[in-house]
Amino acid sequence: MNDSPDRKWPRLRNYDYSTEGFYFITVCTQDRKPILSEIRQKPYGSSEVCLTEYGKIAESYLESMNGIDKYVIMPNHVHMIIHKTNGKPVSNDIRSFKGLTTKKIGHPIWQRYFYDHVIRDKEDYLVKWNYIIENPAKWQEDEYVI
Repeated sequence: MNDSPDRKWPRLRNYDYSTEGFYFITVCTQDRKPILSEIRQKPYGSSEVCLTEYGKIAESYLESMNGIDKYVIMPNHVHMIIHKTNGKPVSNDIRSFKGLTTKKIGHPIWQRYFYDHVIRDKEDYLVKWNYIIENPAKWQEDEYVI
């Protein structure tokens, strides 16, 4: 008998992830360890993301990736919006990002899977864009806080 919980399939079944469009992606660190940044709360509800060395490495690869519209590097995860135009699956981009950062750091820091959301229209895009902007200020309420 298998005692492990059933894992939800992380992708839309029968969806072609190489389709041109926008994708909201979340990549978490292994065991959700807060190794990428520190969130410093400032007066009036604002906040500042202070990257660690690992976070700076992640940022350097995010900034070199084609199609990254917006991102935020939180302590234990990264949110990004990717605009796909090259006909290759989103998973290729994420595999490359994880592989390059892992190689530079010298050991794995990422969970195996990633979360994705296919952005369906302008309103959906703006919701995800604002989520990325507001995420640092809401860090203490974040579902990824351990």
